[in-house]
Amino acid sequence: MAESFQLRLADSRMLAPTVRHLAFERVDGQPLAFVPGQFLQIHFHYEDGTATKRSYSVGTVGDGASPVMRIEIAVSYVEGGAATRLLSELPIGGVIEASGPYGRFCLQPGDANGRYLLLATGTGVTPYRAMLPQLAELVKQGREVALLYGARNEAELLYGEEFEAFAQAHPGFSFYGCLSRQPRAVPRPNDRPGHVQHALAGLAPAAERDIAYLCGNPNMVDAAFAALKEAGLPVAHIRREKYVSSR
Repeated sequence: MAESFQLRLADSRMLAPTVRHLAFERVDGQPLAFVPGQFLQIHFHYEDGTATKRSYSVGTVGDGASPVMRIEIAVSYVEGGAATRLLSELPIGGVIEASGPYGRFCLQPGDANGRYLLLATGTGVTPYRAMLPQLAELVKQGREVALLYGARNEAELLYGEEFEAFAQAHPGFSFYGCLSRQPRAVPRPNDRPGHVQHALAGLAPAAERDIAYLCGNPNMVDAAFAALKEAGLPVAHIRREKYVSSR
């Protein structure tokens, strides 16, 4: 159930040239109960006093079931963006208003598929980071998980080393870095050139075994959705969340 609360900035670091990782704690000292895949809304005002808000997926890696004390998000730089200015200038200890959690872009316990196809671009990979404990349990049960993550270059693969390490530790989970502009100086075996939706065909999506999650750039989401429908996946097995940058 969504609630309103204040968040205090506890840590901040750059993930990529234009993306910042922020870690907050609730001012009231309470944990946040959320389902991996859900998001928070940050509330603030424009300079003219108009109220507005922005949505950010919770990226905290907990145990996948218990409330968390640390609330982590990834924020992309938007030229002239009010939220960019607010969050980039917020000092450690600074306080903002928030509400949540919201959303249903979550793994469903009743699913009986053999494989999950997780597609992302940019900060759209954040909810999958929060899902890692759940994915660990799924691969233990014999499910397969393939994460296809699109970026222009290696520097923009947010949390890429974390996903690579998770793949090494959890057979059944595969991480594909899809680099559209520049390959890595030292390519990884699962790297793919071009965009996520183009790499998807190489995994041979199949209606009888796959459920897909699509998160990130609307163009990628729409193109991958069309490709998955063409492969025979029912709409109920293609779950989408579009990330649109706002000023």
